[in-house]
Amino acid sequence: MYWVYILYSKSKDSYYTGSSSDPVRRLSQHNEGWTQSTKSGIPWTMVYQRKFASKKEAIQEERRIKKKKSRKYIEFLLEVDSSVK
Repeated sequence: MYWVYILYSKSKDSYYTGSSSDPVRRLSQHNEGWTQSTKSGIPWTMVYQRKFASKKEAIQEERRIKKKKSRKYIEFLLEVDSSVK
């Protein structure tokens, strides 16, 4: 299984989208400063996860979300996700 995840930084009031086979481990790495692009937003909180059957599908979805460059779209995903639960 592979996952697309979205993190939120309260200190930066921004979102970060990524993909991983282990999103919980990846969140820890982001919060330990392993990734230059997310270092300034520590601490990050996981706000969205979506499972995919393959790495290829997850990366395609990650790119699709990032290509939109839209906070409004990310917040739409979060709203839809919370209404499904």
